[in-house]
Parts: sequence; structure tokens; C-alpha cells
Amino acid sequence: MTFNSFEDYFKKNRKKHLQQLFEFLKIPSISSLSEHKKDMETCALWLKDHLEQLKIENVSIDHTAGHPVVYGEWLHAEGKPTVLFYGHYDVQPVDPLHLWESEPFKPEIRDDKLYARGASDDKGQVFMQLKVIEALFAILGTLPVNVKFLYEGEEEIGSPHLPSYVEENKEKLSADFILISDTSMYAPGKPAICYGLRGLAGVQIDVLGAKGDLHSGLYGGGVQNAIHALVELLASFRNDEGVIQVEGFYDDVLPLSEEERKAYASLPFDEEALKKEIGVKELFGEKGYSYIERTWARPTLEINGITGGFTGEGIKTVLPNEASVKITCRLVPNQDPDKIVALLRQHIEKHTPKGVTITVTEFDKGAPYITPFDHPLIQTASHSYEKVYKVPTAFTRGGGSIPIVASFDEILNIPVVLMGFGLDTENFHAPNEHFHLANFDKGLLVLTDFLCEVSNLQL
Repeated sequence: MTFNSFEDYFKKNRKKHLQQLFEFLKIPSISSLSEHKKDMETCALWLKDHLEQLKIENVSIDHTAGHPVVYGEWLHAEGKPTVLFYGHYDVQPVDPLHLWESEPFKPEIRDDKLYARGASDDKGQVFMQLKVIEALFAILGTLPVNVKFLYEGEEEIGSPHLPSYVEENKEKLSADFILISDTSMYAPGKPAICYGLRGLAGVQIDVLGAKGDLHSGLYGGGVQNAIHALVELLASFRNDEGVIQVEGFYDDVLPLSEEERKAYASLPFDEEALKKEIGVKELFGEKGYSYIERTWARPTLEINGITGGFTGEGIKTVLPNEASVKITCRLVPNQDPDKIVALLRQHIEKHTPKGVTITVTEFDKGAPYITPFDHPLIQTASHSYEKVYKVPTAFTRGGGSIPIVASFDEILNIPVVLMGFGLDTENFHAPNEHFHLANFDKGLLVLTDFLCEVSNLQL
């Protein structure tokens, strides 16, 4: 058996594989919309049937308080590591529909890109995991490692029921590591290992002044304006260099190592191209850190939306009696979401302007995650990427959050390897989501090589 055997297998079966992927993508498995509940069940059944066709054993659809989880296993590689594959079969809503150039649930290939909702996030990448297993059985007659599969239907709504499922099934889900394909490459032709993710803490702040809106001529200058009060409070959160002023906010931040900073500095990054792409004249952020460092490895506090006062046509001379803001903080390793929310509450209480009362409501929370990029699994994944793409692998952190990754780390206490093949330009969560089939083809080979190489590791 040679590596060419797998290349030949995937080429020979490419048309059939894409037809199967089309069937997967046609199912409108939108987890956030109740009218698609039956579609969620249909999609879970599609995965169950496909796993069974691959000779995976003990395949089940496990029901939760929300959408079902699909599980399966094959555990006959004696003395070899066990891999837990994770992915999600749910997708985002398709609005606004009129911006799609082709129907979101009728897959279409244009310019060697597969267009459909879920093509990149995450059905296309889940499907790649399945086809790798198929190829290994076809070429080797067996698998080089033990495998377990955990595919959920609630990732796009924050995985509300998965942590409890994982907690209740710790023994069944035990493995040497978790493999996830739901992240992006650094750039076209430039593979990346994402070894860390930022966490999340979100709150809503509601400001209440008088019992109702007041006439600005009668009361202006004598009664607090709720929007002015909110603006004053918001101004206290950051200084003019983007440094967060909440006392204790940075206390637990794990500093970047010099090795990491050198690795980030060596990555190709065109600041002028970025400014042009997003339509700004200059970038902004915490002094002393590069753009990459700020967006991957430094914590943030961002205002996501403000409401209050009169916003209709013309002008209405009132003192608004209420105003609200939604804030999210992206957190980095060692920061605890609960502690950060507590610090935000203390800051708000300390800086509440006179004449108003403030309430704070907590929303999404997720812990950050990191695997040292010198870990043998990370290095093995890097070598597999380089073998196929013929260029060095970038070691990156994700600026966003996958909350379930931190839950896996906390509950199962095993490493997580993030091997994604999407591109940030592929419009996941937006109209015209697509997946570059060049990365589909190469990704199959990368994952195949990785599983073969992992079989030789002592974990």
C-alpha cells in the first residue's frame, strides 16, 4: 500500500462522493427554526445510515432535550489510539434568500466550488471524515486506529444540550483525543493548525431613568438622560488605545510566548489589503500587539448593539427614560467567563451614573481553549498537511469561539485537534456559502495520512 493508492481511490470515487454529499446538503437541517425539526431528524437518520454503511458499529441516534446526537464506534485496532470524531449536521438559516445566486439546499458546483448551505460549515467537512474511513477500509481492509463518532445537531445554537450528554456518556466517549474539522485554513494554499480558541462572555445592560420619556424643554438639564448615562458608562470600559479598563480583567491572561510571537510574525499578512477588503482607513487595537496577536490571543470587550430613544424620521425632543446595550468579551486562555462577568458587574456598579438604575443580564458564556502547539498530535497533523499541500503549516489560534471544545476539555480531559479545510472567504453563515473542492480533495488525503501516522504514536 502506498499513499498513491488513496489518491487513486478518491479520484476514482470523486463523482460518487460528491453525489452523496449533495444528498446530505439537500436536507434543510436548520436547528434554530422549529419548522425544521423533522428535517433535523431526517439528517440524523442520514448520518446513522451512512455510518452503518461504512461498517461502523453500535450506531445510534441518541435523543436529547433538543435535537438528536448521532453516535457510532469501531474499536478493533488493538493497542492503537482511539480517535473521537466530532462535527455538527445542523446549519444556519439562509436569510436573506434573495442574495443567493443558487438555491441554498440545491447544491451546485461553479468554478470548482460547491455552493450550498452547510457546504463548508460543517456538513462538507463532516462528510470528509466519513469518506476517509471508507477509503481506509477499502485500501487497508481495516482501520489503523480505533474510532468513535459524535455528531450533534445544535452547534449553530450554542450546543445547549451537548455538555450534559457528554457528562452522562463520559465512559462511552472516552478516547485519546478529539478530531474536529470545523475551522479554516490560514489562506488559499496555506494550511493551518488551529491550536487555540477564544472564549466568550456576553451581557446585556439595561439603563432606566424616569418612569417614562420626558419633554426635553421641560426637564432637560434637570433630569438624567438614560442614553447619556449609558454612553458615560460605556466610555469607562476602554481607553483610547483599546485597553480594557475593568479592574482585574487582564489578571489571569496567559501571555504569548516568544516562540508564538515569532511564529505569528512570520506569517504573510497584508495590512493594506485587509483595510481595503473591510473598508477602513486604519486598524485599531491594543497598543504593543500586532493585528494577528490582537485578534487571536488577546481578550476583547466589544459593544454589539445599542437601543434607546427616538430613531424615527425627523426629531423628537425627549429625554429617553431607558437605554440598553449588548456587550461580548472574547476571552483567552486562563480567563474564566464567570469571573469576567463578575468583574463586569463590579465595574458597572462602580461607574453607574447618578439618576439611573442599571440591571445586568448574562448571556452566552464559553471558556477559552488551547493545546500547546508542540504537542505530538499537533505536530503530526502539521506534517500531514505539509505532505499534501507542499508548504509549511501555519500554527494559528481562532479569534472566535467553539464553546463545546472547552466543554470537551473540561469533561473528557483529552486533547482536541482542530484540522479544518475551509476558508474565511467561503461565506459560512451568509448567502452563497461554498466550499473550495481543491481543499475537499486535498483534505481527504491530509486526514487519511494523519490517521495512519497517529497509529504510530504512544498517547
